[in-house]
Amino acid sequence: MASYIGRRKFLATLGGAAAAWPLAAAAQQSALPVIGWLSTKAPGADPHLLAAFRRGLKETGYVEGQNVAIEYRWAYNQYDRLPALATDLVGRQVTVIAAIGSPSAPAAKAMTTTVPIVFIIGFDPVEVGLVTSLARPGGNLTGVTVLGVELGSKRLELLHEMLPTANIVAALVNPNTTAAETQSTDLQTAARALGLKLHVLHASTERDLDTVFATLLQLGPGGLVVGNDPFFTTRSEQLAALALRHAVPAIFQYREFAAAGGLMSYGGNLTDNYRLTGVYTGPILKGEKPADLPVQQSTKVELIINLRTA
Repeated sequence: MASYIGRRKFLATLGGAAAAWPLAAAAQQSALPVIGWLSTKAPGADPHLLAAFRRGLKETGYVEGQNVAIEYRWAYNQYDRLPALATDLVGRQVTVIAAIGSPSAPAAKAMTTTVPIVFIIGFDPVEVGLVTSLARPGGNLTGVTVLGVELGSKRLELLHEMLPTANIVAALVNPNTTAAETQSTDLQTAARALGLKLHVLHASTERDLDTVFATLLQLGPGGLVVGNDPFFTTRSEQLAALALRHAVPAIFQYREFAAAGGLMSYGGNLTDNYRLTGVYTGPILKGEKPADLPVQQSTKVELIINLRTA
């Protein structure tokens, strides 16, 4: 009888321990610092860029699933969804928000003044009021700036050098992006200086892209400058294919466009900048304050020409 009772107690103890294991695992998981990933894109878009971010995190000692968790929120290129997604992350009390894609940073900033935010953007964060200064951001935001909007005029100039006889060009701009007006104004100014007539066309959805290229056939421009925007980045292959199909010489910001068959690209290396964003997230996970971390400015640019397309 004593042996039977002892065995029952052992089994009961074992069962209780087994039941406690998932609770302990859950408690350990919840104890990890959490990065709120706020992206303009859709899951699976540009996986090499997410991998680069994780590499940057690893350089600072953080590995997803081991000592840090990531809560992913995707806007599927619908920028009006970003405020609600940011609010959700703030409500979940994430440790830091990684604002991925230029429109994500203003959306996150509008939802919180306390949760640290690390951004990667393609425009001047001081000009749009994200930070007080590059050296001393002064609030809950810091991050990495990629040369994007600032290079629009140079892209137009390079396209003109490639096609010196063309006097009509077009520019593709997403009207929903933060720096849409700045992009359009800068390109119009550059076009006038070069003696070119510039048509600014708008696209914010995949369906818009087909409409844009149908319009291009009617306008008959000598070339196309694709504006700086995360939506266009995720559609590099589609944009390159459309440009080839309609025989429109085009220039974009990132090498992925030229690699996919577009004529040329001029801009920074996006993979390197995502890695740097991961590197910059690490110190904040360790307790450093964004106000004390200068905004990192990427100054490296590369010109890529697809010789087969040329």
